[in-house]
Amino acid sequence: MSTEVVVAGAGLAGISTALACADAGLEVTLLESRPRLGGRTASFRRSGIGGDPEVDLDIDTGQHVFLRCCRSYLALLDRLGVADQVYLQPRLDVPVLVPGGTAGVRITRGRGPAPLHLAGALARYRLLSPGRRLRLARAALALRGVDPNGPGVDEQSFGDWLARHGQDAGTIAALWDLITVATLNSPARDSSLALAATVFQLGLLTDARAGDLGWATVPLGRLHGTAAWSRLTEAGVQIRTGTKVSGLARDQHGWTVSLGGGGPVSGCGPVSGGGPVSGGGPVSGGGSVTARWVVLAVPPPAAERLLPPGALALPAGWPDRLSSSPIVNVHVIYDRPVLTEPFLAAVGSAVQWVFDRTGPSGLPPGAGQYLAVSLSAARDLIGRPAREIIDQIRPELSALLPAARSASVREAFVTREPAATFAPAPGTARWRPPARTTAPGLFLAGAWTATGWPDTMEGAVRSGNTAAATLITQARLDLPARLRPELVQLTTEVSA
Repeated sequence: MSTEVVVAGAGLAGISTALACADAGLEVTLLESRPRLGGRTASFRRSGIGGDPEVDLDIDTGQHVFLRCCRSYLALLDRLGVADQVYLQPRLDVPVLVPGGTAGVRITRGRGPAPLHLAGALARYRLLSPGRRLRLARAALALRGVDPNGPGVDEQSFGDWLARHGQDAGTIAALWDLITVATLNSPARDSSLALAATVFQLGLLTDARAGDLGWATVPLGRLHGTAAWSRLTEAGVQIRTGTKVSGLARDQHGWTVSLGGGGPVSGCGPVSGGGPVSGGGPVSGGGSVTARWVVLAVPPPAAERLLPPGALALPAGWPDRLSSSPIVNVHVIYDRPVLTEPFLAAVGSAVQWVFDRTGPSGLPPGAGQYLAVSLSAARDLIGRPAREIIDQIRPELSALLPAARSASVREAFVTREPAATFAPAPGTARWRPPARTTAPGLFLAGAWTATGWPDTMEGAVRSGNTAAATLITQARLDLPARLRPELVQLTTEVSA
């Protein structure tokens, strides 16, 4: 089998790459070792909830939100035809609770320009004393002036920078970590100043509307996997699931991509969404595809294994330097509603963020409420037994939500993402390679590449767009009129 472009990996990075290349008029084959598309943004089906064989739910493998400033991700949703299947707040509004039933606070934005749009929220943030709030405001203004690309900025710890700017442990726990743990999957002390500055500048300190939150109103498997299958097929992309790339070899004609059967399905149960299980048919027992161009949209260890020697200016073992950070999700299904908000954040609790997934999961009306507790930077939890984690989180939820104290739990379970993101530690940037390798016709995509963003859905899509734009530029294609404007602009930037 031969094609013009092979994209290995069908997470958001691979989907974005394949769609952009197909939209540019290239013949594309997309290979994925799993039996579905969507990568880490997927869903699975859980049957017999609460012992009722009639109740089956769609469970997301992780709780993902996005911001209004995630323009590449929003453009992808539009290209997939699912922009109406997410909710984007008209105005930032984050309820923050503390244990004990004490009235919480809300982080909302005002109508003024950034950063004044957050002045009212800060003034009302009574989880901090007036003096701490004043020092926090000064630090935020100083952070606005940090150049993420400046010399030595990525080498610095965000926690150390905050301490130098008057932020004590209580202030960091009450607000800074509330954001860094959720967006970077890391507390401030373990995070790169460059990545933290990027998050705060783009999301909160530069554009007043940028930090408005959005989330899926349907299972992620349907939002990303199923929709991508349809759009990719319409664009002429050949999709082959259950197909793992086992090797690459180059000759004067291009690349030979050696294939093998797919590896075990990751996740926590049967796959929901993501298209047909076999798609174009898994390749078992070997086989190969020849292509002029190859994009590896796979995790760093797989990329290092497949890359030819010298393809990157990085030493052997570089993926170990770009280590991973886990996320644990605790799913609790109550027999009645206990949360009146679509989500909440918590301070002073083992609980971090809680999302109401009742509607998207398909829980029948009157059957209770399904809450998903997202626990990021979960190194201390990832190896613990599920029962221990549940026994820790259930009373913490009751301390935050008075209605949960009298409610019965129909079912509770845990899902784990051991390598949910790369660890955004100081010095991370040096281990994030660009899209272009030194091997002709071979490119990289993935949120772990040099996007300048943390490991997020936006970062993944940006990486795919950049890989495609770099390939298109190298191929010297005449861009068709149907190519999305942001890709035309990116191709122009890559050419420059």
